[in-house]
Amino acid sequence: MADQEISRRQFLGAASLALAGITMARVPVFGMPAIIKNLGKPNSLFNGVQVGVISYSWRSMPGSAEQILQYCVDSNISAIELMGPTGEAFAGAPQAPARPAGRGQLTPEQKAEQDEYTKKMAEWRATVSMDKFVQLRKMYNDAGVKIYGFKPSALGPNNTDAEVDYAFRAAKALGANQANVELPADPAQTQRLGDIAAKNKVYAGYHGHTQETPTWWDVALGQSKYNAMNFDMGHYVAAGYDPIPLIEAKHDKIVSMHVKDRKNKANGGANLPWGQGDTPIIAVLELMRKNKYKFPATIELEYDIPAGSDAIKETAKCVEYARKALGA
Repeated sequence: MADQEISRRQFLGAASLALAGITMARVPVFGMPAIIKNLGKPNSLFNGVQVGVISYSWRSMPGSAEQILQYCVDSNISAIELMGPTGEAFAGAPQAPARPAGRGQLTPEQKAEQDEYTKKMAEWRATVSMDKFVQLRKMYNDAGVKIYGFKPSALGPNNTDAEVDYAFRAAKALGANQANVELPADPAQTQRLGDIAAKNKVYAGYHGHTQETPTWWDVALGQSKYNAMNFDMGHYVAAGYDPIPLIEAKHDKIVSMHVKDRKNKANGGANLPWGQGDTPIIAVLELMRKNKYKFPATIELEYDIPAGSDAIKETAKCVEYARKALGA
């Protein structure tokens, strides 16, 4: 206890010196509250609305757990939906075989190699300890980043029940309340996922693209209270719909929402930098703030990165766009 008290006094002393230095350096007063509050950590919680990111946004860059965390810090992002390979590699998963160039059919040798890898992954997922996922959660949390979603390739119809159970257990170990997947077409699969999700008390968040409609999730939502929506409002706009009525009607079923700016269906559906498309990003963020919706708004960077920029810089632009929209 004495050691703890000494450490506490050392911390407070260091903080006092740091603040004194800030004062003596005549840092503008408006900068001090953010420094005091964040102590150098990212903060993308703006007036009650959590802005996050899916790590897929940085697919053009190296994607280790440590690198993804640095991208969050560099982009001022304090919450993330983590894609499976990043978390699984950190936890010691078998290494995937090299992908063949192009999209041609696999040779018999490549198919055999892929089948062997699929088997090894199923065995690994069924037996792996959650300790490394807990360690990953702590590493991110210590840096000021919360993992709210996990998206491993373990929730498909060909994955075993043990793999599906693993996906939800790993999500929970990471601190997430959701494991996300594309909405299956087969109601038997959403029933299966919903049942295993309920056992783990972690949501199955169902994502979609331009096949989304106002009633597209209804069957799954009726099967289990742990079946939920990983809504993508950009794709919804490109499909020809206004996302605001859907969000108002089903906000309690949404566990996270992907944000991108797309032209609507009549205008061709192009994916554009924020503010150039037809997606009502500002209106939706204002709606979330006004109604105190608790699901995160997840940046999904899909537009073409301009020459001279990179995915980190573009993500940071999206964060800043959201911050201004929310008046923070």
